[in-house]
Amino acid sequence: MKWFKVKRKNNQQPTLTLEEQRAEKLKELGAQLWAARQERSLSLEEMMVITKISRRLLQAIEEGNLEDLPEPVYIQGFIRQYADALGFNGAEFAKAFPVTAMAVATTAPVAVNRSMKLLRPVHLYLLYIFVIICSVSSLSKVLNSAEFSADNNQSQPEAVSQPAPNSDKENTTAQSVSDNQDNQTVQIGVTLKAASWIRVIADGKTEFEGVLPEGSHRVWKAQEQLTVKTDNAGSVMMSVNQEEAKQMGEPGKPEEVKIAAAKPQS
Repeated sequence: MKWFKVKRKNNQQPTLTLEEQRAEKLKELGAQLWAARQERSLSLEEMMVITKISRRLLQAIEEGNLEDLPEPVYIQGFIRQYADALGFNGAEFAKAFPVTAMAVATTAPVAVNRSMKLLRPVHLYLLYIFVIICSVSSLSKVLNSAEFSADNNQSQPEAVSQPAPNSDKENTTAQSVSDNQDNQTVQIGVTLKAASWIRVIADGKTEFEGVLPEGSHRVWKAQEQLTVKTDNAGSVMMSVNQEEAKQMGEPGKPEEVKIAAAKPQS
């Protein structure tokens, strides 16, 4: 039993403080650096020139004298420079030396800030997607509304444009009235065999008065009555309502002809 208790006591690993861990690791690293310097036959003065570190600090690192060295974060930097000068991978070599908790804490906000910087573009990207979706949705509503209005506008003229049942009858009636009005008008055409003076009065209004040259052909219309007067009836050939032209009278004599429109038959 006594042997068993001793064995359990020997297997227990005492917990070292952070300060004790630094002192122990510094001695281990310093011994490696001292051995590498001796192997290369370099003095502390020569290493001081190479590393730009004072002789006192280099000696304290090799001896593991933590009290003669500055803050742990600076110690780690000196170890890295010293190891690089002796051909080691300085960054990996110095990583074994523990730094203070404060140094670890100060790196946390940097990591958080980096995370935030990395997340910001993602947030902006999501915001852009949201804005695009809203824009597309609004545009779709506007286009649908415009299409619906266009459909309504197209459908309305079709309903209005359908002919009324009595439209053909009304068109026939209007055409009949127009034909009756044409039948009520009177038309004369004159052709001159020689230059003559002519006066034409249509429905009480003088339409023409003057001398027409030989070969002239003129046409006049009136709703109720046409009056034609000339000073040389033998030189004027006159047709009524496009009938065969006849001479107005004897040559060299004046003549006046009144023609009334035919009354429509009831």
